[in-house]
Amino acid sequence: MADDPAADPPPEQPRRAAGTPAAAEGDAVLARRVQMLATEHWGLLAARGTAQSEVLTRITIFLTLVSAGLVTIGLLGQASGYAEWFSPAMLAILAFVAAIGLMTQLRVIDVGSEDMMYVVGMNRLRGGYVDLDPQVAQYFLAAVTDDAAGMDQTYSFIVRRSALGHLLASSMVLIVVVNACVDGLLVGAVVVTLTGAVGWAVAAGVVAGLAWVLVSMWLGYRDYREAWRRYVPRRSTGEGPGFLRD
Repeated sequence: MADDPAADPPPEQPRRAAGTPAAAEGDAVLARRVQMLATEHWGLLAARGTAQSEVLTRITIFLTLVSAGLVTIGLLGQASGYAEWFSPAMLAILAFVAAIGLMTQLRVIDVGSEDMMYVVGMNRLRGGYVDLDPQVAQYFLAAVTDDAAGMDQTYSFIVRRSALGHLLASSMVLIVVVNACVDGLLVGAVVVTLTGAVGWAVAAGVVAGLAWVLVSMWLGYRDYREAWRRYVPRRSTGEGPGFLRD
């Protein structure tokens, strides 16, 4: 008697590797996930661009005020013969510029931290794209890992830059140095106004400027290390494309 075809077991379907897009998900579900990831990605890009534009505008305003303040001090000195009311006016201008500089520096540091968060967030989203379709990993130049090494790769994925060079070229260091000069001038102006000793005024200004640079850099480094100490990456560099943390 011929075998009943209906009784034959169905042929075994080829198995897909765990973690591949079609392992347990339908096309509609995957498309919805891609859309949500892309929406979040564009949101981070827009927020990053807005923050960078805003802080560059504030830096421009501050540098303009520094230039205008120094020119004003020079004009007032010529008009007053550097006597009588010149010293109070000079101190007021320098104090105003120093206050604006402090606020600008705080904002620049905040935006630097925000930019790091946006980059790390977009790295994590690229990791999500790779989870959905591992084939796209070969086309990404920016990192798909959301750890410190992945952040460095995204910041310089073709020409590798040293950490020191990246730091010295940053807007934060620029503002720190300008503020150090302004604060040094302010401290020196106070000393020369009170004592009339130019040598002591120069020494006090140099010490104040160096102290500002050292304290600012130490605080920035401390905050940076603390941020990475608290953050737990989902995918770390060198642990393979399939490595995910719970």
